[in-house]
Amino acid sequence: MTVNCKPVSTVRRRGRRPGTTTTRQDILDAARARFASDGFATTTIRGVAADAGVDASLVMQFFGSKNELFAAVMSISPEALARFSAAFDGSDEHLGERVVGAYLDWWEGPSPDSEPLMAMLRGAIVNERASAQLREFIEARLLEAVGPRAVDDDAALRAGLVSSMLVGIVVGRQIVGVPTLANADRETLVALVAPAVQSVLTSARPGLDC
Repeated sequence: MTVNCKPVSTVRRRGRRPGTTTTRQDILDAARARFASDGFATTTIRGVAADAGVDASLVMQFFGSKNELFAAVMSISPEALARFSAAFDGSDEHLGERVVGAYLDWWEGPSPDSEPLMAMLRGAIVNERASAQLREFIEARLLEAVGPRAVDDDAALRAGLVSSMLVGIVVGRQIVGVPTLANADRETLVALVAPAVQSVLTSARPGLDC
């Protein structure tokens, strides 16, 4: 009696490795290690991709940018990032109000979004590397938005000033617990801080020809 048996193929199928969920997690793990060792500013998409064993284009496909990759590592939702960036849409009129309001919502809004940010901030208070990463991340987000509307070549400085002002408010309210800040309502803070932020973001330097 003759039995016909089909040979079992030992050739692996080519193409993208299976398991996109696993691949995404591999990228996040590699990014977390890179951000921890190299800091936000020095970490590159190519470096993360090499560590994860994937192409840089795949990292971009999953996360879009280094800012969004860092946010994913810190469990900050894309929606929270989008709401903050949306504050810069439109004209300069009431820009300060929109930015301050969005920033306070970012840090003091629903816990799934605000808790990771507060964890970053608490870590930054006691750890210089965490402080540098948080500062670089916030300034990058602001610079991305401020740059196209800058009235001179001081976009980076303006972004740094605004980030320091806004982080200081959150530290005073949430970490230090300065009574007047902690007890102030959102609308009062926006009304008081918005003009200063508006001026930093949109005013030309004295003596600058416009």
